[in-house]
Amino acid sequence: MYILPRICSRHLRQLLGKSFFRYASTSSQDVPHVCIVGSGPAGFYTAQQILKGHPAARVDILEKLPVPFGLVRFGVAPDHPEVKNVIHTFTTTARNQRCTFIGNVEVGKDISIEDLQKAYTAVVLAYGADDDRTLAIKGEDSPNVISARSFVGWFNGLPQDKDLPVDLDVENVVILGQGNVALDVARILLTPISILQKTDISQHALDALSRSRVKKVYIVGRRGPLQVAFTIKELREMTKLPDCRPVIHKEDVENLDKVIKDLPRPRRRLTELLYKTCMEPSDTDTHLWSQASKEWELRFRLSPIEINEREGKVTGVKLAVNQLQGDDLINKKAVATSETEHIDCGLVFRSIGYKSIPIDPILPFDTRKGIIPNIKGRVKEKPGLYCSGWVSTGPVGVILNTMTGGFETGKIVLKDLEDGIITSEGKRGNEMIKEILESKGKQMVTFSDWDKIDEEEIKRGSVFGKPREKIADISEMLRVAKS
Repeated sequence: MYILPRICSRHLRQLLGKSFFRYASTSSQDVPHVCIVGSGPAGFYTAQQILKGHPAARVDILEKLPVPFGLVRFGVAPDHPEVKNVIHTFTTTARNQRCTFIGNVEVGKDISIEDLQKAYTAVVLAYGADDDRTLAIKGEDSPNVISARSFVGWFNGLPQDKDLPVDLDVENVVILGQGNVALDVARILLTPISILQKTDISQHALDALSRSRVKKVYIVGRRGPLQVAFTIKELREMTKLPDCRPVIHKEDVENLDKVIKDLPRPRRRLTELLYKTCMEPSDTDTHLWSQASKEWELRFRLSPIEINEREGKVTGVKLAVNQLQGDDLINKKAVATSETEHIDCGLVFRSIGYKSIPIDPILPFDTRKGIIPNIKGRVKEKPGLYCSGWVSTGPVGVILNTMTGGFETGKIVLKDLEDGIITSEGKRGNEMIKEILESKGKQMVTFSDWDKIDEEEIKRGSVFGKPREKIADISEMLRVAKS
């Protein structure tokens, strides 16, 4: 017979963690109910941390669309399926017995923040950045001047963008902005249809792209090659596009080799690739590029001042030539000169950044920065309210940054629970909000309902030889969910 050794409570606390005894004795009335608004990466990573860090906490994830995963589903380019692998992790979180997904619920419209605060111990706002920064120039509202965000939503099957009026019966395109989204747009416009048709790109976009006459894409930035916002992975993909050549002007990069060694590593590697693509291309690349029928061109130190049109059609962009000022190699400021330049084109994409929007009058909101004012995820002067992801930081970083931020917000919620700053007394969680939603006749979508949509999309995709064909109509999503 084995005799278990006696362990004093102090040693037991050390073994199990200081929070164990507080949480282990949690009564059913004191179970923390946490609501997360938004089912993108920020929402799921925050949920993951809370579920992991508290053995009794219950987490509800509210989503305005009937389908989960946010930007992973609707923002990642279809030719980047590896980035979408995080969906497997999110699915594991959603299937946790203490996690509930509630789709087709728009906070601020179907239910208020005040309602959520009455029902939940903590409310975490993680609804991302749904609006664009604008240029505020003449001609910006012309037909075929399009938000890059909306275009990405269009080819990814986002319901609000499925009917986006995109005229691809043009040869030249200008993309204003030099971030990863700008390169995503350029790549989708220039990638052979034979490659795209094997992805989960929406069929309406694939059909339109198959008729496209686009031959050249200008990717325009207001600063120089040392200030581009895209990353090396995306640039390398652009240099390897089949039947497409890069155009980088020698005068823009010829002196970069003198400063490369002084740059931080990620910027150094990116700058090396820019330099070598222009100044030292391989014989293989040179041969392939000479035979290409399409091309993309990087243009630097240009700021748009007017979009020209004639008879309701875009004809080009007028740009100011900039000078860069400042002693720092990377953090230079672009200052417009009196010199101007014109690029002929029939389609313009605005890709200069996103911003979040206020979803409820009760929320404090910084309209200039497009974020909810917060201190390390705690919404200012609103105990029990938290924020995570782009709505708290602005649209910066990649999924890894969002993961780190989500984990940190989750830890802050757990700490406030442990310190008694927020309490669970009288909180009934989704039991309470479901009563409100049902009284309004709102159809709620569960994660099991999402499984039905998922299965139907995969089935539809198989007809075209694709991984899936996304349902882009909300009423149709709801019909499948209810089936």
